[in-house]
Amino acid sequence: MLIKQCEFITSAVKRTQYPIDNRPEIAFVGRSNVGKSSIINALTMRKNLAKVGNTPGKTRLINFFLINNEFYLVDLPGYGYAKVSKVERKKWGEIIEEYLTQRENLKKVVLLVDSRHKPTEDDILMLNWIRHYGYNVTVVATKIDKLTKNELRKNESIIRETLKIDKEELYFFSSTTRVDREKLVDNLFDDVLETVE
Repeated sequence: MLIKQCEFITSAVKRTQYPIDNRPEIAFVGRSNVGKSSIINALTMRKNLAKVGNTPGKTRLINFFLINNEFYLVDLPGYGYAKVSKVERKKWGEIIEEYLTQRENLKKVVLLVDSRHKPTEDDILMLNWIRHYGYNVTVVATKIDKLTKNELRKNESIIRETLKIDKEELYFFSSTTRVDREKLVDNLFDDVLETVE
C-alpha cells in the first residue's frame, strides 16, 4: 500500500468529539515510552505528523489522522507512565476504554511493545483486553535498532512467550532505520482497506 496523503484531523477525549464520517479506523496503543509517535511518523513518512516528545506521556488525547482519504490511523494515549498522578492515569484509562469499547469504526488494534524489554503486566492486560473485545490485533516490537541480532532473537522468544502470540502476529520495526517499512505498512493496513471496498 502506498501512503500518498496523511493529515491530522482532530483530537478527542470523548465519543462526541470523534469523526462522524464512518471511515474504518486502526488504533495504535502502547506504553508511554514505546515510541508510538515515532512509528506513526515513520510509517507515514511524515516527520512531524504525530508530535514526538522527550517526556513519556505526551499524548493525552485521542488523535485521528486521515490516511489517503480512506481510513483513520488513531493514536491513543500511552499507558503505564508512573510519573503522573493516579487521577490522571485513571482519566487516560477511561479515555482509552471508552474508545475501544464503543467505537464501531475500529477494525484493528496495533499493540506496540519495546523490543528491548519483556512485555509488562500492562502490555499483557491490554492485549488480553483487546482480544476479549474481539478486535483484530497485531503486535509490533519497536526500537530494534538498539539491539544486536542475538539480543533480538532472544527477545523475540521472550515477547512471544510472555504475550502468548504466534510468530505471524509479531513484527519488529525501527523508526530510525525504517527497514521493511513498506512490508509493515502492507501488513497493518491492507486488510483495513478491504473493509472500504
